[in-house]
Amino acid sequence: MAPRENDGAGAEAELPEYAGHYRLESCLGSGGMGVVHVARSTSGMKLAVKVVHARYAEDPEFRGRFRQEVAAARRVSGAFTAPVVDADPEAVRPWMATLFIPGPTLSEQVKRNGPMDPAQLRRLMAGLAEALRDIHRVGVVHRDLKPSNVLLAEDGPKVIDFGISRPKDSELRTETGKLIGTPPFMAPEQFRRPREVGPAADVFALGSLMVHAATGRGPFDSDSPYVVAYQVVHDEPDLTGVPETLAPLVLRCLAKEPDDRPTPDELMRELRSVAALYDTQTFVPAAWTGADGPPWPLTETAGAAEAGAGARATEAPAAEKAPAERVRAEGARAEEPPSDGPAARPVRRLGRRTVLVAGVLCLAVLGGFASLRWSDGSGPARQAAVAQDASGFAGWETEPVPRTGVPQCSYGAGRLMCGRPGEVFALDPADGRTLWRHDVTEATRSEPPVVAGGLVQPAVGLLGDLEALDPATGEVRWHRGMPDHDGQRCAGGMLLLTASDGQVTGVDGASGEIAWSRRIPGQAVPYFTSFAGEPTAYATSVSGDGSRTRVTAVDPETGDVRWDADLEGALTPAGTADGSVYFLADGAVHGDAAAVLRYTPRTRSVRRVELDIPVAEAQAGVHGDTVYLMGAGGSLVAVDTASGEQRWRLETGVSRGSAPSSDGRHVYVTVPDGRLLGVDARTGKLLGQTPPRFGAEADRVPATLHVPVLADGHVYAGAPDGTVFGVDGRDPAAW
Repeated sequence: MAPRENDGAGAEAELPEYAGHYRLESCLGSGGMGVVHVARSTSGMKLAVKVVHARYAEDPEFRGRFRQEVAAARRVSGAFTAPVVDADPEAVRPWMATLFIPGPTLSEQVKRNGPMDPAQLRRLMAGLAEALRDIHRVGVVHRDLKPSNVLLAEDGPKVIDFGISRPKDSELRTETGKLIGTPPFMAPEQFRRPREVGPAADVFALGSLMVHAATGRGPFDSDSPYVVAYQVVHDEPDLTGVPETLAPLVLRCLAKEPDDRPTPDELMRELRSVAALYDTQTFVPAAWTGADGPPWPLTETAGAAEAGAGARATEAPAAEKAPAERVRAEGARAEEPPSDGPAARPVRRLGRRTVLVAGVLCLAVLGGFASLRWSDGSGPARQAAVAQDASGFAGWETEPVPRTGVPQCSYGAGRLMCGRPGEVFALDPADGRTLWRHDVTEATRSEPPVVAGGLVQPAVGLLGDLEALDPATGEVRWHRGMPDHDGQRCAGGMLLLTASDGQVTGVDGASGEIAWSRRIPGQAVPYFTSFAGEPTAYATSVSGDGSRTRVTAVDPETGDVRWDADLEGALTPAGTADGSVYFLADGAVHGDAAAVLRYTPRTRSVRRVELDIPVAEAQAGVHGDTVYLMGAGGSLVAVDTASGEQRWRLETGVSRGSAPSSDGRHVYVTVPDGRLLGVDARTGKLLGQTPPRFGAEADRVPATLHVPVLADGHVYAGAPDGTVFGVDGRDPAAW
């Protein structure tokens, strides 16, 4: 059968008859990414199928981002999205099929029927808060929540069109006269710091969306999207017309700073105080009686196309409860007071079984088990009952703590040296016992304390005075007040402090004495990178046009320059191995890695390996000749610089992951929900993962993730709930 033609604006000149096994019956419309069709499966199931535009199908980068979108969409519960039925990102024209959900978009509802009444608004806000909590818990950030991306289904609002795969979706730009992105529903940080966008941006969008639902306009209005962008960043929102009961909560959602906004869980707690929320009726738009079936079929508009095109979900069934009921059930759980005794807390075994502690603890006999240790939060760690490996190691995890932030750890002096805001502490890597604790200045840690000069340096990555601790006892061995400095790094046995004027000071880690102070030739203000086991510090500076990078290798003991190189491209150091230094090279989009570069100073040889598809906001780890990259969209990639080939690529489906660690057999990555992933280093196959370890703010994506620590065949990591845990690295499938 010949392909059908569609002369509608924005549609492809010729449309396919099938997407996979699904017959395309009619066109819902055309959006920025593709054409959306009503389709039927072989059994007659009604679906919405998005087929991407031909121009994007030919773009390898777009295909990669589309894969990421599909993988992420499958992770989100079908209770709050349109479940994904099938997809083929590798087709000539990539496509994705979701269940067809009858109901208007919020944009259509407001346009046809005007602003919602207060009761509808409360149910809408509660349903969307639940949806965002569900989305954020699996490490996904929507980044494009707007009225056309919310479907008003009979059982509650559905969030659709995650927008993750939009080409260059972090940029505000125009294409064929149409703005990509929706400034009235974008958070200030999406304009100011697009690489730092997290879950709080979705909460800001929720606030803007609620103003639209209540008034028919946004909190920031102008004919120019660039004026709106300015207003979002600088001006106060206009909440005229928002019900008084909801206005304070909406205003908190629209706070300029992400940390000032409530989490979805906090939104639900606040909404529970409004009596009308306990109404158990389902979410039915005002004009919808339900007597004649779906009254709001999507029309052939760009907004409708985006709605159908973006429907995303896991393959889980839709929730049976109405939004109000789900919120009330969640509220009942949230209000239960936490138990102070260990008897009420579950113990998660780090293997194949779960052991529940409830007064009397019963342990099944599966061979040699380690003992159970419990902590009151300041004493020794708890150790889960797991079969010991040949060396006697048994997996363990410490008690969760109320402090915020993911603990950051390193290995040194036979111990795990860990830090979180307000303290550093040492753990026994064999069983997780806390050996000592030491209070430090309350600050967010992005790097773990390390051992340098035989002593623990707790202030790495922080500013202010320096001190060093005895790794055996935690006692202060020396303390030194230092002049203001902007950067601090450990390399070898030294601390390198960089001042704003470019002066670098080398402090001996063993004694605290200043060993040298000087400027580094060729580096105006050098901020150093160093790698474990490598007694060299690296400073880089990129030319103004991004075409060259000057790399200076410095001896941390003396401040002398060991070598200097001028290399092509905008480069970021990724690691060292066997006398070579490895770099990530930026692509056309700033922050996306397009290639891996290996530089060998001894021979001054350079080898560049292009990636099949750029990796967004990549972090990297090196083992031998192989560089492993983890992208913000969930891509984990292995590049063999010896053969000059990309070995494999795995789409993990998480929105962010840590820098990878590898022992040559496996690759390990931590993800925002606290899981540790174990991947076959040879094939790229996911072998196993630990259980999630959500923190008290489970709806927030942590600002910093723990890079897995490898020692003696074991893997150690920190999680958002404040725990540190260790597992046997030899068999991830047993986690």
